[in-house]
Amino acid sequence: MTTASVSCSLRVRGLAKSFGANQVLKQVDLTVAKGEVVVIMGPSGSGKTTFIRSLNFLEMPDRGRIEVCGVEINDPGAKPDAATRRKILEIRQRTAMVFQSFNLFPHMTALDNVIEGLLSVRGEKKATARIRGLDLLAKVGLREKADAYPGHLSGGQKQRVAIARALAMDPEVIFFDEPTSALDPELRDDVLKVMRDLAREGMTMLVVTHETRFAQDVADRIVFMEGGQVQEDTTPARFFGAEGSERSRQFLGRIHDR
Repeated sequence: MTTASVSCSLRVRGLAKSFGANQVLKQVDLTVAKGEVVVIMGPSGSGKTTFIRSLNFLEMPDRGRIEVCGVEINDPGAKPDAATRRKILEIRQRTAMVFQSFNLFPHMTALDNVIEGLLSVRGEKKATARIRGLDLLAKVGLREKADAYPGHLSGGQKQRVAIARALAMDPEVIFFDEPTSALDPELRDDVLKVMRDLAREGMTMLVVTHETRFAQDVADRIVFMEGGQVQEDTTPARFFGAEGSERSRQFLGRIHDR
């Protein structure tokens, strides 16, 4: 089965989120088609991470409507009833998140990190899960590191293990929250290659990143956020080209000056 056959779409309308008096998201709308790769860019504090964490309810939005893989939740800020909690669980089961900080279990080998969800959530037999886990480690180029602990892996290797762990649960959408920002430049390429491969296979992906080359090469769309709102939603050609807005050119100039 190809990845494309299990990807799906999502739609967000009027999403809002505040932390105390600080309104981080202000009526955000976004639609992502099945198999589309959308890169979210913007300055620090623009709401990018809060937005992407809200899509699988790691952050609970105050208002709005979220539909992922046909599962729709309205008014998520209200105290969820049993039906809403079931829908949130279904969305979480059909999506995966890859974090900036890897979030691997340090006391588990790479293979054990990958298969933990298969064992504890799906109740698969360990022998079956190990076969799946080894296949996924091979997919991200780390089959030979199956028995290594995170403390003996580079940052790029840890992130690839984290991607393999996400894939183990057969997600239909993957959210990436700045997956290369904690890595040295020479370690980023292997992680970005895995992400490029997933995009070619047709995985629906939302990627918060400042990796401009990846965005230009792989993204179907660029969403530029600032002040908790979507300021631009356009193609990479327009965003990075002469037709890009003055504000986006300023932003890109600052990235390139780092």
